[in-house]
Amino acid sequence: MAAYEKWECSNRMSLMIMKSSISVAIRGAIPDSNDAKTYLASVEEQFKGSSKARASTLMMKMLTTRYDGTSGVREHIMMMNDMASKLKDMEMEIYDGFLVHFIMTSLPVQFGPFKINYNTQKEKWKMSELIAMCVQEKERLKVERPDFAHLATAATTRKKSKGNDKGKKKVDLAKSINKANVSGKKPMQAPKCHFCRKVRQLRKD
Repeated sequence: MAAYEKWECSNRMSLMIMKSSISVAIRGAIPDSNDAKTYLASVEEQFKGSSKARASTLMMKMLTTRYDGTSGVREHIMMMNDMASKLKDMEMEIYDGFLVHFIMTSLPVQFGPFKINYNTQKEKWKMSELIAMCVQEKERLKVERPDFAHLATAATTRKKSKGNDKGKKKVDLAKSINKANVSGKKPMQAPKCHFCRKVRQLRKD
């Protein structure tokens, strides 16, 4: 009897903690239960669909992400590696060989000889080696290939110009409104009496 009371107290406490940690909107979609284990299974079932959608989104992002030269190549590789780690947590592990392939595919055409050199080697690079080699290759391209430096500069300029255009449009709009307010004519007012100032009660001679 004492063991049952202890279990019941623990069960109630577990339910209270689980329900208090879930938002009200989500909690309403989960079937209620007086058993903590059953309730936890219901929570897991509800989030299976969202996990699959999240995994699909991450996978598509990995396949379509391209390095444009605006940020560091190290940061780009770390971002790809982070997405792979998240997929691993969702039981969709991407092995290092495939991950390296995804990262190589995401590099621009200026890295073409670098990719060919990697493909001709028998050894597979670790992630730390890949980062070091990509950083070294980027620095080499910046010195030997002016078009690569232009690519990074042009991409950064496009981002800045978009922000400046938005700000310029707001300023032009504000100027137009102010100009309209200044140049706008006041509507004609009806004649008022000189004594009581009421409309249409004119003083007679």
